[in-house]
Amino acid sequence: MTQIPAQKFTAELADLFLAAGDDFISTSVPELELTYEGIVGDHHAGLTRKSGGREPWYKRGTEMRNERQVSLLSVEEVAIIAERLNVDHFDAGRIGANMLISGLPQFSQIPSRTQFFFPSGAVLRIDGYNAPCKIAGAALQADYDGRDDIELGFVKAAAELRGLVAWVERPGLVRKGDEIKVRVWPQQLYQPVKA
Repeated sequence: MTQIPAQKFTAELADLFLAAGDDFISTSVPELELTYEGIVGDHHAGLTRKSGGREPWYKRGTEMRNERQVSLLSVEEVAIIAERLNVDHFDAGRIGANMLISGLPQFSQIPSRTQFFFPSGAVLRIDGYNAPCKIAGAALQADYDGRDDIELGFVKAAAELRGLVAWVERPGLVRKGDEIKVRVWPQQLYQPVKA
């Protein structure tokens, strides 16, 4: 069995966003307060959430642990998505970002359990990859008059680049420009031996 040892990286918190309204669209803010329930005042805050289309093993609306408290994207991957959509740039808040991270290659491939440590003592624990959806594509398309291809095009353009979701492991304040210390746990590929 091949195992990849633990790894450590540093990155920068390039921008922060808060979804303070009734939906996931977020706006840039200078700082966010993280509690065990997620981001204070954010649409996705809460210890629990209702299951949806991402959890077909539960009846829709079943209460479950909220592992999607924070949505993270990378500056580098957002630029690739924009290029694939043939737009100069786009506002990451339109697709529900809470944090825009700079300096971590292959960001959307960062594995589950990875921890992001912030100067205040706050810690995020990565749950996993956040697959793109046409709902985010529709929100993005609203910024581009005459472009009816973005709603569905976003799903293809953002494949394997949509970022990550995380939950708050330790509360604290995070600020735009913070250095993030990243700890990736040891990894091994799970491949059960067939009898």
